[in-house]
Amino acid sequence: MSTGTDARIHNIGYRNYTGERFGISYARRALFLHSLRGSFGLGRSARSKVLPMGLFGIMLAPAVVMVAIAAFVGLDELPIAYTSYALFMQPIVGLYVALAAPQMVSLDLRFKVTPLYFSRPIERRDYVVAKYAALSCAIFLFVALPLVLAYVGGLLAELGFAEQTKGFGQGMALSVLFALMHAALALWVASLTPRRGFGVAAVIGVLTIPYFAVTALQAVAYEQGSEQAVGWIGLFSPGTLIDGIQTSFLGGTSGYPYEQAPTDGAGVALLAMAILVTVVCYLLLGRRYRKAGL
Repeated sequence: MSTGTDARIHNIGYRNYTGERFGISYARRALFLHSLRGSFGLGRSARSKVLPMGLFGIMLAPAVVMVAIAAFVGLDELPIAYTSYALFMQPIVGLYVALAAPQMVSLDLRFKVTPLYFSRPIERRDYVVAKYAALSCAIFLFVALPLVLAYVGGLLAELGFAEQTKGFGQGMALSVLFALMHAALALWVASLTPRRGFGVAAVIGVLTIPYFAVTALQAVAYEQGSEQAVGWIGLFSPGTLIDGIQTSFLGGTSGYPYEQAPTDGAGVALLAMAILVTVVCYLLLGRRYRKAGL
């Protein structure tokens, strides 16, 4: 053991940080932008860009085609309504959501980097807010940019300005609701497992299995003469929720079996359920990240 006379103080070159400290708001913004870029594969390897960018290209393709058809054939309106576009492309949107949500949260859990985020200055609620905002914006861009392309193309094709603008506005409103609800639901489901593959499968299951089950039940109800029950059955699937809302409040055409539109009461219930699902899933996501041992 060294004596007092043997003690030495060595200067090994460490210096205090003297640069600007940006604070917690900068950290939140950086996490948001990092997550948003990652949802499209930006800032990652070329291999990671293939699926999200490929799906985005597929999402844009029908908008280009229907604008071309409207221009060359001389149609008075676009073949697919603005409020129906996300529903028409729902399998592609669902696959993108299933890929993006686990990429945002499951990998952080798997590689145990969440404690590093929570050390400082970001708190758990900041992490949840940043991830939810990032996925909501990603889904909104994924759904809304084709509508922007269709709107600009429709105006260039000299379709009615007032009608196109009204439909475009309705489509944007539906895109916001679609993004907020699906982001909350997908993030919560993905946060339950650190395995990205399991997260992808779970999100796909949550979005597709209830949809096919509800659609089948709606068809049975209609065949049995219970037309008014069709809208109420739509409460139990994310896809049918959005479909019923755009039919009831945004002037869209129903995608329910036999185009059976929801009743006024069912339409209000569908909107309330969509808001409830969004709020509950967001609160459950926050609770997930308040648990110890992350």
